[in-house]
Amino acid sequence: MPRMSIAGAAEQHVTDNAPSSIANLLVEAVEPTLTRYVTSYDGTKLNVQVYGRRGAQPLVLAHGWTCSGAFWRPQINDLAREFRVITYDQRGHGASELGRTRLSPEVLADDLSAVLGTTLQPSERAVIIGHSMGGMTLMSWAEKYPQEVARYATAAMLLSTASGRLTADETVLPGLFRSVPLRPTIVGAAISAPIPTNFLHSSALEYATMGPYATAEQRNFCHSIVRTCPSKVRGKWGTVLGRLDISEALDNLAVPTTVLVGSRDRLTPPVHSYRLRDKLEARGNLEQFIELPHVGHMSPVEAPEAVNSEIRRLAGMPAMYRRVG
Repeated sequence: MPRMSIAGAAEQHVTDNAPSSIANLLVEAVEPTLTRYVTSYDGTKLNVQVYGRRGAQPLVLAHGWTCSGAFWRPQINDLAREFRVITYDQRGHGASELGRTRLSPEVLADDLSAVLGTTLQPSERAVIIGHSMGGMTLMSWAEKYPQEVARYATAAMLLSTASGRLTADETVLPGLFRSVPLRPTIVGAAISAPIPTNFLHSSALEYATMGPYATAEQRNFCHSIVRTCPSKVRGKWGTVLGRLDISEALDNLAVPTTVLVGSRDRLTPPVHSYRLRDKLEARGNLEQFIELPHVGHMSPVEAPEAVNSEIRRLAGMPAMYRRVG
C-alpha cells in the first residue's frame, strides 16, 4: 500500500510485478513513425526514433550504459498506442556517432538538450524518463541547463540510477574487492573487455543486471542488446561513470519526479535511489518513490507493467503542467 511521506509524495513498495502480458511486450517493436539524426552541439549525429501518432503527448526516453533505444521495447510496444514515444541512442551506442569530444556528464546533457530542442514543438513539454546512465543524463541536463527544465519537462522519472559513488556502492563485486580503492581508469579498462558468449559470462552478466525472477526472454533480450555495445564505447563511458558526481543536479530538477528501483539492483543498489528520494523530497519535488521487490537493474524490462503504469500516471497529471503557457 502507498504511504504518504512528510513531503506529501507517496512511497510505494510493489509486491507483485509478474504480469501475464510481459512476454508480449518483448516481441519486435512497432515500426517508428519517424527515424532521423539529431545533430548535437559538437556536430555528433544522434539516432532518434519516434513512435506513435503526431501530436500525441510526448514521452522522451534516455537509455542506460551499453544499451540503445531498442532497450525501451516494452515501453514502446505498450505506450506508443497512446503517446508519442521519443527514443534516442546515446552517443557511441546503437546507430549514434561517438564523436570526438571528450566524454563527460556535460556531453550527456548536451545530447539530451539537442534531442529535446529538435523533437519537441515550441508549445510542447514531455515526461522525461531515464534509466541508469539515462537517469544520469537527465540529472546532468538539469544541472547544466536549468532553464530548460521548466521549458521541456512536465515531469521526470529516474529508473535504477545514481548521482555518484558507483564503484563504492555497487554490489556486483565481493565485499573484499569493494574495500580496495579502484581508479576509474582501472574500472574502465576492466569493463571494456569483449563480452564472450559462453554460458559462464552470460550468467555473470545476468547476475550483475537481472533479478532472480527474470524470465529467459527478459534475460536473452537484455543480453542481446548489451552485446551490441562496442567494447571501446563501454570502456570510455564506464570510466566517466566511475568518476561521476552530479549530486547537486537535483537542485535544478524542479518538476514532479518519481524515483524507481529494484530491490535486487546490484549495479545501482537501492541506497542510491534512497539518496535521490531524500534530496528530491527535501526540495518538494518527489512525486513518488517505488521499490520493486526481487527486481534487478533492468527494471524497464523486468517490470514493464509497473514502470509503464507510473509513466502513464505522470503523463496524466493536470493539463496545467503539460504545455508552455
